Amino acid sequence: MATRSLVLEKSTRDGDDRPLIALIVGMDDNATDEDDELIEQVRRAAAGDQDAARALFSRYHDRLKRMVHVRLSRRLTGRVDDSDVLQEAYLDVARRLDDYLAGPRRSFFLWLRHMTGLKLAEIHRRHLGTQLRDADREVTLHRDGLPMADSVSLAAQLLGTCTTPSQAVIKAETRFHVQEALNSMDPIDREVLALKHFEQLSISQIAEVLGLSKAGAGSRYLRAVKRLKEILLRVPGFEAL
Repeated sequence: MATRSLVLEKSTRDGDDRPLIALIVGMDDNATDEDDELIEQVRRAAAGDQDAARALFSRYHDRLKRMVHVRLSRRLTGRVDDSDVLQEAYLDVARRLDDYLAGPRRSFFLWLRHMTGLKLAEIHRRHLGTQLRDADREVTLHRDGLPMADSVSLAAQLLGTCTTPSQAVIKAETRFHVQEALNSMDPIDREVLALKHFEQLSISQIAEVLGLSKAGAGSRYLRAVKRLKEILLRVPGFEAL
């Protein structure tokens, strides 16, 4: 178990005087025993401890899987799945842990998410190449250049699981309209919704991912929720779900 003296260690990032452990675990208050355990796991994994590496990946597996699922191109269905992306990403992460510890610039989870997103973007280029649409080539909203959320996955998340045959019919008829509604939203607002409700990031994390202030991210979220409600109320059949 790491000692409390870890709280006194400083980040090597210029102008960032937050304690190293506070930066890695993504917190602003005092460290806890669980957070001390996280930083120790990162260090052990960087030193080649396979059990520590597996524990780290397992800790964030579900959250990373949601991130990949909502961003993996539907055109790769049957060729690449979420687990394929995560497996390749974990191999890269294991080789880069030393680099991360040498100068962490974000929490470990956001760094892990960033590395996974870069691998996803690489897989898109590898399999789709010139098939990438113009929209795919546009400058991403993310500072890190990660693929944007897919409206098909977001629509499925909004519609949820249908429990009766009649609901299933309504869902099938409504899915296209919901996708169109999502596509009509401001791209940043759509991303904020995906980050908050699909990936379950905090407002602070959303702000960091999109390069916004915390207040700006909060305002974007409230606006996005209001806009989505207005749009969905006009979608045929949505109120029946």
